[in-house]
Amino acid sequence: MKRNKKGGGPVAMACQLRSSNGYSLGTLREYVPLGTGEEQLYRQMREVIPVLDAAVGKLVRLTGGFSVQCKNAQAQEQLERFLRQMPCGYGQIGIDSFLNAYLDSLLTYGRAVGEILVADGRVQGVCWADVTALEICQGENPMEVVLCGPDSRGRMAPLPYPHLLLFATLNPEPKHPYGVSLFRGMPFLADILMRIYQTIGTNWERAGNVRYSVVCKGEENADPLTVQERGEQLAREWARAMEDGRNGMVRDFVAVGDVQIKVIGGDAPIPDSQVPVRQILEQLVAKTGLPPFLLGLNWSSTERMSAQQVDLLTSELWALRRTVEPVIRKICRMYLALEGLDDRVEILWDEISLQDMAEQAQAQLRMAQAEQLRAQGQKQ
Repeated sequence: MKRNKKGGGPVAMACQLRSSNGYSLGTLREYVPLGTGEEQLYRQMREVIPVLDAAVGKLVRLTGGFSVQCKNAQAQEQLERFLRQMPCGYGQIGIDSFLNAYLDSLLTYGRAVGEILVADGRVQGVCWADVTALEICQGENPMEVVLCGPDSRGRMAPLPYPHLLLFATLNPEPKHPYGVSLFRGMPFLADILMRIYQTIGTNWERAGNVRYSVVCKGEENADPLTVQERGEQLAREWARAMEDGRNGMVRDFVAVGDVQIKVIGGDAPIPDSQVPVRQILEQLVAKTGLPPFLLGLNWSSTERMSAQQVDLLTSELWALRRTVEPVIRKICRMYLALEGLDDRVEILWDEISLQDMAEQAQAQLRMAQAEQLRAQGQKQ
């Protein structure tokens, strides 16, 4: 920044760190799409792997609630009432509903967008939107970010009221300045995990719906027509016996000669998938930052939330709070300003307490140990 000679305000300078690479087709060079194939992949991962979907829900709920503190008593009362009763769209009411959906998008896609709805000079509500349907246009100022959406003709254009938009990014990086999803690095492992699960289903289908091989050995110099007739008769009787078995009837199969009946693939055991599945799930759960037993994974009877795990999880939750706090403060300040009240407000987050979870884990541990001792006593 530098000041002009006449003593005016600061003048923006060109940023030497701003990348100038882009498309060669005029206006397209300034647009950065926020919706790529990765976003669709992340949605599918949440649908097919329940652990990941549960992890996002746990992080959203563990982030907790907050309260506001204003300098004026009237502003305090009106703001609290507005945050409890404000519409959020899709039949949702209250700032907590908006914050849950906002955090869900932030963790899944690495970015989230919302909008403050203003009518008749007052804030009427706040809603969220699908961030993958938007694009970002680099503004004239290096510090400026312009969100673009489809206009009436379906072309991407800057949204007309950028001061009403609520945009946040998760863990931005120099190469990914518009946020990084919680699921980054997981698709490769998720693909392997789904292949294992699909194979398990195929093997159990084979084990539950067996196929038989019926071999009848006749005389060496038998007439071919006789052999064919005997084989057809054997096949009919076997098919009739199997059909009656499926209908719940017991039917004996009687054949003359050397008849061998074997299960196709019966000699091949079902491979144990516990070790590879656990190895993959350990990597996926480690990326979420949650202890395994919070996601229903009881890998050890001595599993419990230690003090170190509590501290690490608390730091993750505070990082999420710091990301969305500017969005909450913007909503509160705009409401107070349009109401003609003092817009100075502080966001007071609820204390993060994992004591209840630790006690539940301790109770589960004691029940597992009691069950283990009971099983050992029965064996003796």
